[in-house]
Amino acid sequence: MDPLPLAQALLRCPSVTPQDAGAQAYLAATLESSGFNVTRLKFGAIENLYAERGSTGPHLCFAGHTDVVPPGSGTWRHDPFGGVVENGVLFGRGACDMKGAVAAFVAAAAQANQSQRLSLLITGDEEGDAVDGTVRVLDWLQANGKIPDFCIVGEPTCKVKLGDVVKIGRRGSLNADITLTGRQGHAAYPHLADNPVHKLLPALTALAAHQLDEGTAWFEPSSLQITSVDVGNPARNVIPPQISAKLNIRFNDLHNEASLSDFLTETLALYAPQADLQIHCSGEAFLTTPGAAVERLTAAIATASGVTPKLDTGGGTSDARFIARYCPVAEFGLIGATMHQIDECVPVAELRRLSDIYARIIDCFAA
Repeated sequence: MDPLPLAQALLRCPSVTPQDAGAQAYLAATLESSGFNVTRLKFGAIENLYAERGSTGPHLCFAGHTDVVPPGSGTWRHDPFGGVVENGVLFGRGACDMKGAVAAFVAAAAQANQSQRLSLLITGDEEGDAVDGTVRVLDWLQANGKIPDFCIVGEPTCKVKLGDVVKIGRRGSLNADITLTGRQGHAAYPHLADNPVHKLLPALTALAAHQLDEGTAWFEPSSLQITSVDVGNPARNVIPPQISAKLNIRFNDLHNEASLSDFLTETLALYAPQADLQIHCSGEAFLTTPGAAVERLTAAIATASGVTPKLDTGGGTSDARFIARYCPVAEFGLIGATMHQIDECVPVAELRRLSDIYARIIDCFAA
């Protein structure tokens, strides 16, 4: 099966999160025509699906998403939802991230042995809040005894050549909102006011200066970045009543939400004990330790692409952070050069090569 018509059909569905615009229905029909049993799973406003086929060998699952980010405010060469091919390149929002990879895997799966146990977990909520998508489907899979033995997430991982990077982990991401209230007053009479800025700035300085760690064998050092400091004060001669700050921590597997929460709480207690701290962790760090399954995956990619992939843990978060709670997971997909950009695109030849690589991976997991 050629992945190009599949990718074009998906690109022509303007499935900007949380809209589905027919993408999941088209995908379900395509999978059913290839012998998959498809279960549509709608949680809240989000369309998801789980498709399975076969019963022999290890259970290999492909996870991906049909939702995309908005086209943006720039001018596209072609309609971002047109699926146009020009000079051998397919254009459209989601061509790279990640309708192209979904189409490539579906095309590869269509040619696989019907008895091999394969499944697909496809969500419509990866680019959004990720609340009613993969997380909810995984709960359903666990309740129904369908957790796979290994999962491949089709995010665009490659940097220069198709096949050059496989992600076996991701850093975690934690956001913190800090607010400190003082007492407003005239800058000429500071004794009649209570300046919260002077109290919080030393705390922020201490947080920014602290080295969380020196990195690990698979992860770079964790990073704390202060992303906003605001007093909402248009006047020069008024001590503001309140200061707020935001920060983000990208952390490796030496930390977790609990340990970082303790660190932030303890630091604020030293410098600004009255500050209010609100924390949201969008994902813990995870690592799929290299072993037989990862070696099987990388060997298949090297054989099919002629490129030996590097094992990597860089980049932002993905739905793999949820899957890692249940089974080993790795990420492999297209070159990510144009994802989320104006004129997002993928060369048609690269799309077909990815499908060939996925077919090889499927074969390698059949035994």
